[in-house]
Amino acid sequence: MQRRKIIIDTDPGQDDAAAIMLAFASPEELEVLGLSAVAGNVPLSYTSRNVRIVCELCGRPDAPVYEGAQKPTVRPPVTAEHVHGRTGLDGAELPEPTMPVRDQHAVDFIIETLRSEPAGTVTLCTLGPLTNVALALQKAPDIAGRVKELVMMGGGFFEGGNITPAAEFNIFVDPEAAKTVFSSGMPIVMMPLDVTHQLLTTKARVEKIAALGTRPAQVLVDWLAFFERFDVEKYGSDGGPLHDPTVIAYLLKPELFSGRDCNVEIETQSELTVGMTVVDWWRVSGREPNAKVMRDVDADGFFALLTERVARL
Repeated sequence: MQRRKIIIDTDPGQDDAAAIMLAFASPEELEVLGLSAVAGNVPLSYTSRNVRIVCELCGRPDAPVYEGAQKPTVRPPVTAEHVHGRTGLDGAELPEPTMPVRDQHAVDFIIETLRSEPAGTVTLCTLGPLTNVALALQKAPDIAGRVKELVMMGGGFFEGGNITPAAEFNIFVDPEAAKTVFSSGMPIVMMPLDVTHQLLTTKARVEKIAALGTRPAQVLVDWLAFFERFDVEKYGSDGGPLHDPTVIAYLLKPELFSGRDCNVEIETQSELTVGMTVVDWWRVSGREPNAKVMRDVDADGFFALLTERVARL
């Protein structure tokens, strides 16, 4: 099996950290060309730090990390410390990272990588707001035709939103960027709240990760314990939804997920629904599909994969 080349664009966040860990734990399938930090869950100074903390936790201080956009394309920043804590990775005590950030801007790294690698061989994995990718598309529109696939966590339809009644956080932070990406023509796979809300960090599932007994596993358990407290209070569930690892899990085991090709438009004007992903699930608009929208997931299979891979770190 040929390894899939990926770029991880991220704003860690405990669930982003879990996604990065899953990628690094799967070197036979995935080649991480680089990680680009974007402002989102917390400001860029923290997301850049957090990416490097996770790299070092996974024994990958050699991984290239780039800093990208400090704010959304046109709007003021929105962050989520109320969910992720002040640093974005609250819940576990880890040393400050010692690995450096690369000098190149993340947007230029994305452009250069897509232009230098053979067309159709690089997958963009976006775990946060789509600002970096949108800025890259604006600067170099030709890269849209060179992307193998953009697999993203973001949006919602039957589940509604999680930051407003209509909008999911990643899209809400920079809806204009999302609009740019969804109108670019690149192949998109969308992991909305409809999928991620099925993936609850139940006590039994987290206990299996804790039983691994390794340092990375224990850190992940501590992160999940902090992260889930907000959603447990909000939804009254056993555990909280684990959003971002769906992106990496899809690359490893796409058969865990099911959905359909839909047209997705991004609302940027309405005061009530800004950031909404308007998914034409029933194909009533006549608009051409521009994304494969996932709706269902094998939750037990997902957590079995996550646990088995974290055991390798």
